[in-house]
Order: sequence, then structure tokens, then C-alpha cells
Amino acid sequence: MINSANRPYRSVLYIPGSKERALEKATGLACDAIIFDLEDAVAVDEKVNARETLVTALRDFDYGARARIVRVNGLDTEWGREDVLAIAAAVHAGVKIDALLIPKVSYKKDLDAVIDLTSALPLWAMMETAMGMLNAGDIASHPRLEGMVMGTNDLAKELQSRFRADRLPMQAGLGQCLLAAKAFGKVIVDGVYNAFKDDAGLKAECDQGRDMGFDGKTLIHPAQLEIANAAFAPSEAEVDLAQRQIAAFDAAQAQGLGVAVVDGKIVENLHIVTARQILAKAEAIAAMA
Repeated sequence: MINSANRPYRSVLYIPGSKERALEKATGLACDAIIFDLEDAVAVDEKVNARETLVTALRDFDYGARARIVRVNGLDTEWGREDVLAIAAAVHAGVKIDALLIPKVSYKKDLDAVIDLTSALPLWAMMETAMGMLNAGDIASHPRLEGMVMGTNDLAKELQSRFRADRLPMQAGLGQCLLAAKAFGKVIVDGVYNAFKDDAGLKAECDQGRDMGFDGKTLIHPAQLEIANAAFAPSEAEVDLAQRQIAAFDAAQAQGLGVAVVDGKIVENLHIVTARQILAKAEAIAAMA
């Protein structure tokens, strides 16, 4: 059983809510979470049918330990309100859904507007507007918010920025949201990598996101899963070091000492906190298998 506090979000795969075959196939994919999308991935003339198709799939298909997140259309569209009400009704009827993902969250009040319609589910926020970047801390402080998703394509459009492999134009926004999420204890996952056949580019961007502190990456194609899962999981070397740090620190404390030495480096209590987090994450990932 996965402790919700340690639930991994290494790979968060978008699946169109209108595609029944893709919805069924997702039950066998090695992703930690699925964003069932009613927004960008669904054509305008399919919006209403997609809502019903998705609810049926969530009721009938077994997605195992994967987190189930539904991205609805914005409340400023003709479909958003009915999306929220339909998902809330499905949850009330016993359908397992873990969160609602709200697009283009720019202000804290954007989340309040959803709560006015339903109190059935935790909320996640798409962080994809310039105003959202400026208000990231206020948004992250919302008591019903559990996660944040970087919407780097929409953000790039607003910024009128060019693509760079180092994502320099994105760094201010990525960092702002990351700080906000960590300050308030929320999950935060990185934006998508559009070139789904470019394994080297994906790996580089996953490694960058992991090193910054993101919990995982949103993905647009199943072919990207293996790289993301590997990048955001503790390596064997990291697990081994964490175990040795904990053992050495426990031994030092038994001798009345406040620090230990492992591989020639000082190990203090703050390192042990990180070490225990690494082991808990490794255990949670193993439980997903």
C-alpha cells in the first residue's frame, strides 16, 4: 500500500478523455499518474461526448495504483462548469478520482470558483500564465490545493519566448512555482517535452527538472515513460548512500556524537532527513510495480 505522502509522480501522462482505446491502454502503462484530459487534447465538437466517455472509463477500467487526475475545461468556457459537476457526480457515485486539475490558474480565486461548485475533490493547478507565475505563492497556499503542473507550452506563448534546450526563458517561472510548491508542501511536476522521439533531449530536460527539485514530469506519449521514470527515481547509488548515512548517524548518536562521517563527508541530521526521504520514495516506487 502506498502512503499518499510518499506517492511517486515521476511520470504523469496526459490521456485524451475522448479516446476510449487510449483510456483502456493506459491501464497497462508504467506511469505513476494519469491526467485524463478534457481540455486541450479534446476537439471542440467532442467536448460533451468526451465527458461521458471519460466517466465511463474511470468507472469501468482498473488503473491500479496510478493517481487519477482529471483536467477539466476552464470555468470561463461553455464546458467547464458541466465538466466539474460531472466529475463531482461520478465521485459521489463511487468512481475513483484523486483530483481535479484546473487550467490557467492565475489567481487564488480561480480555485475558489471551483470549490463553489464542488467540495468532492482535492485540486491541482495548471501553472501556465504570466500572472500565475507572479501569484504562485498565493496560489500554492490554497488549503484545497494538492499539486501544481507546469504548463510550459502556454507559458512560452504568453512570454513570446523561443525554445532553448537549457530552458533559460522558463527559469524565472519554473523557479517561482517550484519555490511556492515547496514552501507549502505541494506536489509539483514539470512541463511536457514536445519532441517525443528525441530521447536525448527528453533525458536532458528530465535531469534538469529533477535537479531543480521537481517531483516528476508531465508526458505526452507512452514512449517517454521509461526515461522519466528512471530520471526521477533514486538511483542504486543514492539508495546505498542513504542507507549508509542513516546507519553511520545512528552509530554516532549511540556514542553521544551529533555528526557522523561517510565517504569523507560530514553527515548531520539534515542529511538524514533527506536520506529517509530517498528511501521512502524508493519504497513507494517499488510498491507501484
